[in-house]
Amino acid sequence: MNRVKSTGAILVLSLLLMVTLLPFYIALLLSQKTNGEVHSSLWSLPATLRPEYYQQSWVALYPSILNSMIICIAIVAGVLVLSSLAGYAFARLKFCGKGVLFTAIIFLMMIPGILTLVPGYLWYKEFPFLGGNDWLGQGGSGLLNTRWVFILPFLSGGQILGIYLFRTAYESLPEDMFAAARIDGASELQIWRSIAIPQSLPIFATVAILTFVGIYNEYIWPLVTISDDAIQVFAVAVKNFSKSGFQMGPTFAGYMLGALPLILVFVFGMKYYVEGMSQGGSKE
Repeated sequence: MNRVKSTGAILVLSLLLMVTLLPFYIALLLSQKTNGEVHSSLWSLPATLRPEYYQQSWVALYPSILNSMIICIAIVAGVLVLSSLAGYAFARLKFCGKGVLFTAIIFLMMIPGILTLVPGYLWYKEFPFLGGNDWLGQGGSGLLNTRWVFILPFLSGGQILGIYLFRTAYESLPEDMFAAARIDGASELQIWRSIAIPQSLPIFATVAILTFVGIYNEYIWPLVTISDDAIQVFAVAVKNFSKSGFQMGPTFAGYMLGALPLILVFVFGMKYYVEGMSQGGSKE
């Protein structure tokens, strides 16, 4: 009976794996086909390999891919530091209104982002311009059409889940470690840096991956707030690329190139991501 269950589980998991990988296979297939080959036979192999499709897509899209990578890394770094500090404060410090404030932060997770699209647009349109340069953008109306309009909302809003995970992880650590450090004269910042951070590295990986993927895939907000192609992110740039004389092969080659950063992030971070979700989602 156990052997039958094991065989059944393997078959089910294999089927789910095939269903998961099928879209990637189709995208890879389409990235080497002409429009005529796609319409004549979707599932057949291409008549010939066309690496020039990837070259065309790379030339057109690498600035936006690089732009997305830089923005994501900057936001992820800020979110990790701020949400870790906030999580430590909620877990280990005592201050008035802590429970109410934490509850209010958690309630923010229930608000869909599309609900704040128009208010956010109007807010950043009237926001004082923080100064421009070649990288941040020259601006226009407020912070619109600058990288600030992408960095600031995701730097602030991206902390909500991180605060929850860090708070849960820090609360599960033995109080004796923190008490001993305080007796030795360590400040709360020193305790956070020397005790809390080393004990929560999987949480850092989890928050980093979730934040990176969410920002990299964001489409609606940069589409509405950024019109300068020089500072546009990949999700919008690849859509604009597909509109210019739509060719199935180069378009899907662009999608495959743009997916590489996400694939690499999950390949190298999946182990720590699973550990972090387990550590941050439950108390010992």
